[in-house]
Amino acid sequence: MATGVIVYQSKYGATKKYVDWLIEETNFDCIEASGAKAKDVKNYRIVVLCGGVYASGIAGISFFRKNYPELKDKKLAIFCVGASPFEEQALCEVKTHNLKEDLKNVPMFYGRGAWDEGKMTFKDRTLCKMLKKAIAKKDPDTYEPWMKALMEAGDGTCDWTDKAYLEPLLEYLDR
Repeated sequence: MATGVIVYQSKYGATKKYVDWLIEETNFDCIEASGAKAKDVKNYRIVVLCGGVYASGIAGISFFRKNYPELKDKKLAIFCVGASPFEEQALCEVKTHNLKEDLKNVPMFYGRGAWDEGKMTFKDRTLCKMLKKAIAKKDPDTYEPWMKALMEAGDGTCDWTDKAYLEPLLEYLDR
């Protein structure tokens, strides 16, 4: 049985950057979530899902949900990527929203991603601009961490990716 595989979904590239770093560290194979099937991961002992966080949803999580009966005896982990700085409470909310029923005990890890409105789809860019306008009406002293990050990113390009975010996941995989 092969050691591990990474199933991933990357919309704008930050998640793929983490996947590439994870491959360097683990030598795991990787498969894009959009075309992945349970049979593709049956010969692996470890399955790691990597996906971006969009409106509290983890991209690619449907692969774990749909295939959990075939995955349940494997070592599973989720690495999610978002533009917001790490905050324990926010991560707990993402976990509660995404990891229900059978998935509730799957360990989840977080890495900060990137921001580039120029790469965004028209729809995503429009939604982000609307969200920024709504946040701008609030007192900056009341901003939650994700709001502050969004406002600081502005219309520019920011890349907060860092290999160090993978360390907790790598420690878990070594156990």
